[in-house]
Amino acid sequence: MMTIGGSLTVLFEDPFWIGLFEIIDQNGLRACKVTFGAEPTDKEVMEFVDKNWHRLQFSQAIESRSESERKVNPKRQLREAKKQMQLQGIGTKSQQALKLQQEQNKAERKQRSKAEREAEKQRQFDLRQMKKKEKHRGH
Repeated sequence: MMTIGGSLTVLFEDPFWIGLFEIIDQNGLRACKVTFGAEPTDKEVMEFVDKNWHRLQFSQAIESRSESERKVNPKRQLREAKKQMQLQGIGTKSQQALKLQQEQNKAERKQRSKAEREAEKQRQFDLRQMKKKEKHRGH
């Protein structure tokens, strides 16, 4: 049996409102951060999830202790959700997952820009060599 749990937390991270998507499955916890800008309404959040869920890029999975599956009283669940909203913003596991994703993106970007720099250097070198040959052809 495969169980997947997820959550979306919308919070204010100066100067923008962000959405933090978290998925917990057999691989661990994966997170994705989305910037909304102005404070989104519930309807806007639901529309965003409906339209963009397939485009979200989640981080690599981080090990997360699995919480036992048990039925929770809806009133208790509501109280716990309110308590979580007041106590904390982004959880540390989520921060780790987002940081990991950010570092991977940075490494890819560095690698790509280095390749572009090398290609430009090679192009400039070839251009200089061609100009040298053109000068010597006249004699």
